[in-house]
Amino acid sequence: MPIATVNPANGETLRTFEELGAEEIERRLAAAASAFRHYRTTDLAERARLLNRAADLLEEDQEDIARTMTTEMGKPLAAARAEAAKCVKAMRWYAAHAAELLADEHPPQAEVADSGAALARVRYRPLGVVLAVMPWNFPLWQVVRFAAPALMAGNAGLLKHASNVPQTALYLGDLFRRAGFPEGCFQTLLIGSRAVEGILRDPRVAAATLTGSEPAGRSVAAIAGDEVKKTVLELGGSDPFVVMPSADLERAVRTAVTARVQNNGQSCIAAKRFIVHADVHDAFVERFTARMAGLAVGDPMAGSTDVGPLASEQGRADLEELVDDAVRRGATALCGGQRPKDLPQGWFYEPTVLTGITPDMRIHREEAFGPVATVYRVGGLDEAVELANDTPFGLSSNVWTTDAAEQERFARDIEAGGVFFNGMTASHPALPFGGVKRSGYGRELSGHGIKEFCNVTTVWHGAEPA
Repeated sequence: MPIATVNPANGETLRTFEELGAEEIERRLAAAASAFRHYRTTDLAERARLLNRAADLLEEDQEDIARTMTTEMGKPLAAARAEAAKCVKAMRWYAAHAAELLADEHPPQAEVADSGAALARVRYRPLGVVLAVMPWNFPLWQVVRFAAPALMAGNAGLLKHASNVPQTALYLGDLFRRAGFPEGCFQTLLIGSRAVEGILRDPRVAAATLTGSEPAGRSVAAIAGDEVKKTVLELGGSDPFVVMPSADLERAVRTAVTARVQNNGQSCIAAKRFIVHADVHDAFVERFTARMAGLAVGDPMAGSTDVGPLASEQGRADLEELVDDAVRRGATALCGGQRPKDLPQGWFYEPTVLTGITPDMRIHREEAFGPVATVYRVGGLDEAVELANDTPFGLSSNVWTTDAAEQERFARDIEAGGVFFNGMTASHPALPFGGVKRSGYGRELSGHGIKEFCNVTTVWHGAEPA
């Protein structure tokens, strides 16, 4: 895939970029290793100063980088502005909290005395150079939620971004440079996927993090495993959105629409499978379909647009295949199910609601990455839990119920990295983010995220001789 900015609203190629050659990759690996040796010894106050400066610069650049993101991958401009603001918030959160999150831990002396220790503590030290392989759907946020904690922990970063968001990728490397981070501490590598293996196998690279497709995650995990290197993987999801009889139906419907079409439906944590109790199923479907059908699809730069184009022509083709397969096997499209006739250019797809889904349909098992919702009717809690878990993924989940016993049951039994009651799944700097099953492993954000790329070190002091 060429490294290029291609406007998904009209298919126009705006800029192309050359991949880095072997000599330049080597230079940057050497620079990263050198930067880490020095940066790892800086104190947390200095790291916080640098990260806060990066946050200030990003805040100043918000409008320009938002327009770049919208141009490169098609998200509505308002959503791009919000993404930049969220990155600023995360940077400042880690700058403020890293010291307490990484503080030495001191087990009670009485518990370690029989080890012969006069003093024992646990220290969190940085691992080294971390390779980040990042996707296009949240081209700023996905990187910052790795970079902010990793840099605060004292690591250096190498970014291999998606090939269709090169200008956003270059902006990120420049942002940390302008903020004053040491030369080589965070670098963008304009490379194709074939170059990843060589970089990951390089002994100067200590670990990797990847957000992306399951095949990409398998490949990176296999290479890292062969080299015995730490990885964190977030590989997408097919999140359930369960609606029980006690739900506030109007709020649930409004949230369901937003949860499905956020980022043009191209979000790992977007609700995708709507599992609705029979008592409220018909009312939910009627309102949900009406709202989905009423969304404005069009130019993502326009303030009136609810849903912009998909990020690539191939992404739209993949979504069409899932919908067409379902309809051929008996599903019903209550709205959408095709390209908008009034938008012949660009990679647009109508917001779609499918019912009559059966296990033999691909969309029952595969992630629909676009504004397509599948709706299921269930007769009770047990059936809702079973269907929620009937997926190879386990990233997050949404459940609408005010019944405390039902909430406890869903929190206990849903197989996912998050369970959100009466609201929409969202990532937040203070809360761990990640999944189970084929959604990956490890956690980003919160204290869990900053410690993923730390050497958890036992420091033991023997008693001094009398």
